Amino acid sequence: MSSSSTATAQIHPGPNAAPDPYEYQSGFGNHFSSSALPNALPVGQNTPQVCPYGLYAEQLSGTAFTVGRSSNQRSWLYRIRPSVMHRPFSRYQENPFVVGAFTDQTSTVTPAQIRWLPFDIPENAVDFVDGLRTLGGAGDPAVKNGLAVHIYTASRSMDRRAFCSSDGDMLLVPQQGRLDITTEFGKLMVAPNEIAVIQRGMRFSVSVPDGPSRGYMLEVFDGHFELPDLGPIGANGLANPRDFQTPTAQYVNQIEEWTIVNKFQGSLFAATQNHSPYDVVAWHGNYAPYKYNLAYFNVVGSVSFDHIDPSVFTVLTCKSAHPGTAVADFVIFPPRFEVQMGTFRPPYFHRNCMSEFMGLIHGSYEAKRGKFLPGGASLHSTMTPHGPDSATVENAVARDLQPGRVADGTQAFMFETMFQLRLTEWAAQSQIQDTDYYKAWQTIPVTFNPDKI
Repeated sequence: MSSSSTATAQIHPGPNAAPDPYEYQSGFGNHFSSSALPNALPVGQNTPQVCPYGLYAEQLSGTAFTVGRSSNQRSWLYRIRPSVMHRPFSRYQENPFVVGAFTDQTSTVTPAQIRWLPFDIPENAVDFVDGLRTLGGAGDPAVKNGLAVHIYTASRSMDRRAFCSSDGDMLLVPQQGRLDITTEFGKLMVAPNEIAVIQRGMRFSVSVPDGPSRGYMLEVFDGHFELPDLGPIGANGLANPRDFQTPTAQYVNQIEEWTIVNKFQGSLFAATQNHSPYDVVAWHGNYAPYKYNLAYFNVVGSVSFDHIDPSVFTVLTCKSAHPGTAVADFVIFPPRFEVQMGTFRPPYFHRNCMSEFMGLIHGSYEAKRGKFLPGGASLHSTMTPHGPDSATVENAVARDLQPGRVADGTQAFMFETMFQLRLTEWAAQSQIQDTDYYKAWQTIPVTFNPDKI
């Protein structure tokens, strides 16, 4: 385990980085302890008859009680009021664009290569909850099988509203605007070029300090994100555990009306209560939200020949029951040196048993320029051919292969999954879908000559 000391410095901030006002605990998968008041954590036990300061003990379990110790995830929260103190849930009708189970009734399928131009931020004032749109997914959260890909947009902050998902862990990828996220565990400031993971059942609220904001969200219904195994790479490289940051305890003790919006089996429900859900004075455990700056990723690549597989760019993985195969991988394509010789350097042409959803945070992706824009996306489904566009191919076969930089000022990413994704009606019929995407490959030159090797 990495240490649990407080980390406040950011050595490699992303573009347009602003100071982060919050303090964090450092490490991935650690058992953390945090207290907003002295001695608020009980000593030697989890549930004393009377907790310090008259608090209530509440356990939040991310895994079954009987999961092996190495995989067990849970945290104890010491709060002013138990979270059960809310009124009954009822259907939340304000956002019909969130989809759960992906069936013939809720979604459609196509093997075509698909690209969307940047997703619109609604002109009317919407917060994170009402601006959430499901793009596609697979499976059913009721049986903890599958995943969903969402787009979020927000033009105003959440006001006395909290959101949580009973369906799965959420990986947030801001593209435009910072997210100031309040959680039961404390606060996270998450800027573009950073990511945040908020696990199943955790309540949070999103403020948008930079105004209209947009980004991507991956939700996995089974398991949790973890760091990929390094294998022959050795002990170091890729995303290092010490660079993940978990919030420190802060609490609010206010009597005022709040609404809790809960995503449950893909549908939204709302309940009201007369106090803030963020009244956790202290907590300890290893089931907690965290963030990570993508600029800290230590890139591994070829230093001799051939373009090796993009799995070496995996930041986080959610493993499946099939060894070596993921419910979802979160992969990035960061700035790096490109030195391999005698090689077609761009990503090779490919048909994959996995589905690949790509997004662009900023810059211009090296294998596809033009209409693959920040805030947009593409989907290459299982066994659908894809690869660099015509202009990239022509340049790649003619260029002088000197060592150089690639992707400076750029951050592209990929959600890769073993599941075949189905598209929601909103995504399939979107007016921003690029109907000319197939033309990206139509002018690739034919250079075959049977008389020349």
